[in-house]
Amino acid sequence: MHLTRPTSLFPLFASVTTLPGIGARLGAIMEKRIGATVLDVLRHAPVGLVDRRARPHLDAVTSGQLITVELLITKHDITPRHLSRPSRILAENETGEVELVFFKADSNFLLRSLPLGERRIISGTAEIFQGRVQIAHPDYIIAPADIAQLPLLEPIYPLSAGLKGKTLRKAIQAAVPKVTPQPEWIDETLMKQKHWPDFASAMAHLHAPETPEALLPEHPVRERLAYDELLANQLALALIRQETALAGKGKPVKGDGRLRAKLATQLPFRLTGAQSRVLDEIYDDQAGDLRMLRLVQGDVGSGKTLVALMAMLNAVETGRQAVLLAPTEILAKQHYKTISTLLEALQIPVGLLVGGAKTKAKTQMLAAMAAGDIPVIIGTHALLTDDVQFADLGLAVVDEQHRFGVKQRMSLSAKGADCDVLVMTATPIPRTLSMTAYGDLQSSIIDEKPPGREDIDTAIISLDRIAEIVEKLRSRLGPNFRAYWICPLVEESDKSDITAAEERFATLQAALPHTNPQLVHGRMKADEKEAVMAQFQSGQSQLLVATTVIEVGVDVPEAGIMIIEHAERFGLAQLHQLRGRVGRGSTKSVCLLAYQGPLSETATARLKIMRETNDGFRLAEEDLRLRGPGEILGQRQSGMPEFAMVDLAAHAHLISYARDAAEKIIAATPTLEGEKADKYRLLLSLFERDNAIKFLASG
Repeated sequence: MHLTRPTSLFPLFASVTTLPGIGARLGAIMEKRIGATVLDVLRHAPVGLVDRRARPHLDAVTSGQLITVELLITKHDITPRHLSRPSRILAENETGEVELVFFKADSNFLLRSLPLGERRIISGTAEIFQGRVQIAHPDYIIAPADIAQLPLLEPIYPLSAGLKGKTLRKAIQAAVPKVTPQPEWIDETLMKQKHWPDFASAMAHLHAPETPEALLPEHPVRERLAYDELLANQLALALIRQETALAGKGKPVKGDGRLRAKLATQLPFRLTGAQSRVLDEIYDDQAGDLRMLRLVQGDVGSGKTLVALMAMLNAVETGRQAVLLAPTEILAKQHYKTISTLLEALQIPVGLLVGGAKTKAKTQMLAAMAAGDIPVIIGTHALLTDDVQFADLGLAVVDEQHRFGVKQRMSLSAKGADCDVLVMTATPIPRTLSMTAYGDLQSSIIDEKPPGREDIDTAIISLDRIAEIVEKLRSRLGPNFRAYWICPLVEESDKSDITAAEERFATLQAALPHTNPQLVHGRMKADEKEAVMAQFQSGQSQLLVATTVIEVGVDVPEAGIMIIEHAERFGLAQLHQLRGRVGRGSTKSVCLLAYQGPLSETATARLKIMRETNDGFRLAEEDLRLRGPGEILGQRQSGMPEFAMVDLAAHAHLISYARDAAEKIIAATPTLEGEKADKYRLLLSLFERDNAIKFLASG
């Protein structure tokens, strides 16, 4: 399928720096926080509304009320800027008097803006101080003749440091006229049923809300724009499914079971019912004529790695190779250690390929993989490079799928002409999200934990009691009982009050020297992280201070205490992942969620449910309900669709509409060629070009 942008869309894909007031510096800020194009700015929706229409009598004003009044300037009391005393301007109308207050204001500005004896329209938030109406630093000061310049209804947008509201509003208002009428890609019946406006009208109304209800996700304008994104997403996934089906003729993989049976006899436990059920689903896929594309969800500690290894051995039994892709070197090396140990008695060579490998060792590994001498390979993104070749790749396993995009998954599977793909995640995914992020995959769930794994006790504690936590560690820690201490930042930031990992490490090093505290974070080199982890895993260190670099996959059975500092700053799924680093041994484990008050309503709910349950699937649904659409699963992940308008909790009902519509579109025009499909290519150009379509078009 060839995808080009119609000329009518060119202005929408222009740089943000083409908008008024946005130069190179602000453009860089906007590109990082909002997006690089005019379309990205237009999809930055308002979250609030300022209503300046209230014109009350001054004798009836209440404290905190936003008012707009016409006043006569009657008196100046202007203070030089070097003095701390504020400047005060008195003004009045027939209903009362107002004191306008300015701190460190330029005197020339005040004299020019508020000349004695003239009338001005003032808009701002009023306060009652000592019985007098005051407005500190009014939002607008306008001559009556220029009243048209005063926005009576003013949308409020999310901002970032260095970007002002007025600047962003001005840029967005200049961007709105660039959206021109387009052919309608939504079914006419659905449009009428939902009372949705056309795309250009919806975009214009989005940035000109007239009531607070217009800000709600259920409003027709927002629903329509959310459906645009969902339809584009589902259309892209439908194309992927079609592409997979067309090129999906696979080679049936039916091992004789000898390696799997031998491995099973070495295990100190039996597979759970859930593991066995999921393996049957995987084996059925592997034995089929089409390539497998399956997602395995399993909560922390449910035994996903063993399921993946059994599937890999099924491929190896037929003489083919299997590869496991991990998101970090720490996790890849841990998988390598675990799998090498399990396969040692089976005399199956296991290879490791990571980005930090030395040139000679890497060259030898690449040659052995290409020759087929190594049947099982573990690695990181280094496996995705062009120089990596396999003799006969039968199965690609992608661990922690949410760390990778669809493009990466497909580039790995392309290493084998008829390679099956199994993707795994320890982050349980709500159904609504899985339909948008993983709509091209079949899904299996391991919903049972191995026997003997106890739930982790979770407690909520104020950071004011941090000395008590340290004392508890002093008496509990030793070579056979260790602890993690998680901090959200690497170093102290002027823009944050979060205690940095480096500072916390220094205090714990001084307080608990006998535990030999160690520090690990994402900015360290791979060999430095590996050395620190080795000390913690061996028991030389009993206390590991870390950022979220240890969130996924680190397995230290002796670790029985998890302290998460500033737990209110983390998402539910991330808290659950971190908690899952303990409870892997025979000792009862504890997770302490240390918070800094006062807590918001959302943070309170988040910590409360963490204390109530260890069920990751319940937590995932709650995470979806509590967090905004850009924060699903605690943080933006590269494999997740980045919706601007979709609120997955509020718009869940629209996903099935979008999926059904996408299937009908592909059934009618499989390649989206021809005039009838122009509108759908237009839709994909707007919302999915840089995700699914780019690599579909390139094969």
